[in-house]
Amino acid sequence: MTSEATVSTPPAISSSPPTKRDYYWLRSFVAGGVAGCCAKTTIAPLDRVKILLQGQNPHYKHLGVFSTLTAVPKKEGYLGLYKGNGAMMVRIFPYGAIQFMAFDYYKKLLSKRIGISGHIHRLMAGSMAGLTAVICTYPLDVIRARLAFQVKGEHRYTGIANAFHTIYLKEGGVSGFYRGLTPTLIGMAPYAGFSFFTYGTLKSLGLKHFPELLGRPSSDNPDVLVLKTKVNLLCGGVAGAIAQTISYPLDVARRRMQLGSVLPDSEKCVSLRKTLTYVYTQYGIKKGLYRGLSLNYIRCVPSQAVAFTTYEFMKQVLHLN
Repeated sequence: MTSEATVSTPPAISSSPPTKRDYYWLRSFVAGGVAGCCAKTTIAPLDRVKILLQGQNPHYKHLGVFSTLTAVPKKEGYLGLYKGNGAMMVRIFPYGAIQFMAFDYYKKLLSKRIGISGHIHRLMAGSMAGLTAVICTYPLDVIRARLAFQVKGEHRYTGIANAFHTIYLKEGGVSGFYRGLTPTLIGMAPYAGFSFFTYGTLKSLGLKHFPELLGRPSSDNPDVLVLKTKVNLLCGGVAGAIAQTISYPLDVARRRMQLGSVLPDSEKCVSLRKTLTYVYTQYGIKKGLYRGLSLNYIRCVPSQAVAFTTYEFMKQVLHLN
């Protein structure tokens, strides 16, 4: 999620130990993980409400976004807004770490070895990085969705370990953890691709045409120009909003397939095509395929803004520029 102006592997120095380059990838992994955790914790209550609305939870399906945000604390206490966030943190650290690290790797691979450069390699590298991160961490996303969908007094799972055990025994073993993977992968390609592409493009254009207004020297490398914090936040927010708009119907289908047997109409959501058709037929576009989109705009802007900005900050702290 960074432009060429701020991503460059430190040149090899003859006096450095041979393991120096390995530590670069480790630091990149840590930076991405921290960025992901900070971003998701910031918008955890909004994520919980989104899952409740997307799955048409019977306790909240008659409510809107803001009324649900008010109703959850009344029914389940304020910690109810963070239900499932523990599972999210377990998932999001490796997810964010793999995504950011993979993006840097794929971008360099496409430009240096395959010869694809310009803005298009950001789009391709972002899509590939998103797919890689999803495949590696998908079971944890399913667990998180199940835990977040539960309502106080009607718990099917007692925690992360119990959810793993129950799904494995009752929903077909390992395959039970990959319900909804197809729409997730299809949705992640444009979402991650356009997110990285938009952010990287805005960043490179800003630093190229308005370096003094929008940029500042990196704290760990004065020769590298990075965006000012407020500009970083803005670019990240715009990137998230555009990406969410394009991929949201697939996100709705993914959530309904992930929730599986938790939903009373789960037998109608067994494939991507059937799920999209059922949601459209039953609820329409606004109240079905795009239900909760207003919430997604509210959550994706701060989430992506914090993710990009935290990653840029961690890169400077860990000397990745």
